[in-house]
Amino acid sequence: MSFPRIDLLVAPSEATELILLAHGGEEDSREPAGAWRAAILRMWPFAPAARAGAPGAAVGLMRYRYRGWNGADADPVADLRAVLDRLPVRITRVVLIGHSMGGRAIVAAGNHPLVDGVLALAPWLPDGEPLVQSRGPVVFAHGTDDRITAPAQTAAYAKRLRASGVPVALLSVAGENHTMLQRSPDWNALVRDFAAGTSYELSLDSDRVDPLPHSKHADSALRGVLDIAKARLTHRVVGRL
Repeated sequence: MSFPRIDLLVAPSEATELILLAHGGEEDSREPAGAWRAAILRMWPFAPAARAGAPGAAVGLMRYRYRGWNGADADPVADLRAVLDRLPVRITRVVLIGHSMGGRAIVAAGNHPLVDGVLALAPWLPDGEPLVQSRGPVVFAHGTDDRITAPAQTAAYAKRLRASGVPVALLSVAGENHTMLQRSPDWNALVRDFAAGTSYELSLDSDRVDPLPHSKHADSALRGVLDIAKARLTHRVVGRL
């Protein structure tokens, strides 16, 4: 892929708001991020969830040039900013939702003039990550059993961000790992609520961590896989930006 783009999964003709889903990746790779990779597929159920929360908004899937974070000349933040800069003038508000590497990318791009909210799911926020003050609400959610990205590093970044004066919601997802499959209905509900404008309780309390509400549904990674399959079969790319 020679240039970054947005694959639109929901595209109302009069939409002035875009909910942009940013998928995960790898630390270093200049291979293309194929459409059937697990990191991209995991974001598909969030499209109907976001639509349920914001029926009039467009919903798009970020497509980077490369699979990895790489460096300043080829990182997903540059790709994300590039697509935000060239959005149609009718789009006046963007909500960013990202997982893993995508979570890191949306945090870094949270100060873009169009951005009005950042929801980072199991983000990759290594020690020393530069602080970026988002223009809208900032919510972090991380599984307690994640062994790929560190909940402690997310909490540390949230603490630093709060110390800088930015209210943040930090949610702990008990029993969940990096794939976000074990409690799929709860992740979907979080995305739906955030798209609807519910940002949970933002706080400047440096150490505050709130639990993500647990649904009545039994925990099941199989349900999460089925959610992906259903979303991928019932939705399609309807346009590109």
